[in-house]
Amino acid sequence: MPLEIACQMDPIDRIDIRGDSTFALLLEAQRRGHDLFYYTPPNLALDGSRLIARGSSLAVEDRVGDHYRLSDGRLVDLSEQDVVLLRQDPPFDMAYITTTHLLERIHPGTLVVNDPASVRNAPEKVWVLEFQDLMPPTLVTRNPEDVKDFRQRYGDIILKPLYGNGGAAVFRIAPVDTNLNSLIELFQTVFREPFMVQQYRPEVRGGDKRIILIDGEVVGAVNRVPAPDETRSNMHVGGVAQPTELTARDIEICERLKPELKRRGLIFTGIDVIGPYLTEINVTSPTGIRQIEDFGGPDVSALFWDAVEARVMR
Repeated sequence: MPLEIACQMDPIDRIDIRGDSTFALLLEAQRRGHDLFYYTPPNLALDGSRLIARGSSLAVEDRVGDHYRLSDGRLVDLSEQDVVLLRQDPPFDMAYITTTHLLERIHPGTLVVNDPASVRNAPEKVWVLEFQDLMPPTLVTRNPEDVKDFRQRYGDIILKPLYGNGGAAVFRIAPVDTNLNSLIELFQTVFREPFMVQQYRPEVRGGDKRIILIDGEVVGAVNRVPAPDETRSNMHVGGVAQPTELTARDIEICERLKPELKRRGLIFTGIDVIGPYLTEINVTSPTGIRQIEDFGGPDVSALFWDAVEARVMR
């Protein structure tokens, strides 16, 4: 049975389809005969009790530079859709949080993926703190003395925004680096929130593993190796995707997370693992689908829609 699917995402003309997981999901939905309605977050509104969006019908094609067609611009009552894909990228700010409050009004009558309340309550670098025994030593603070004490204990550290994404503003501060005070001052000026400090793990030179889970089950993984002159492994800053295998430790981490992912209705998640350590749980707009498929891995998009269709058809 064809589904009516609305996708809340960033402007589709700006995405790089070669590595974009949202686009992979849209391609598979279209292949299955589902109807796609596209809108961007500023076009979401609550009119009395009606949650509405201004957008267009969407057709997609796996062709770089000519990957989409929009038609039939209109206003849609999202409660009349079968599914809403919540796939806008961070920053996870008040604008993002507001969309989760609005979408919560129609879920689960209209299935929102991922569950908007759980997305709101599980930001990548905050919810993971519930699993600190799986993580490298970590500090969340705005206090310079706390950061200095942490570096005194661990020497080589990473400083990053608590609600950042894509590796933006992630800094490695070596034990002899004299820029720590200035960097803390910069973070205090730019960010209102506390920031995250972690022990630097040299295992990252061998890669930062992205593991994709569908409804709590592992479905694929890809390794992201940083460039020689970079600390960050994110592919848009020069990281290189490589095939990978799961270790016993990776499986242990996933099994620990599985019950909570299922309980929270987080159908599509991506976790980051460096060596033996869990560093993030991505629930907003996880990526990695196309890279996994490029290396001959499973069809993650198909597994995703299998899980969504099963829920809608209940």
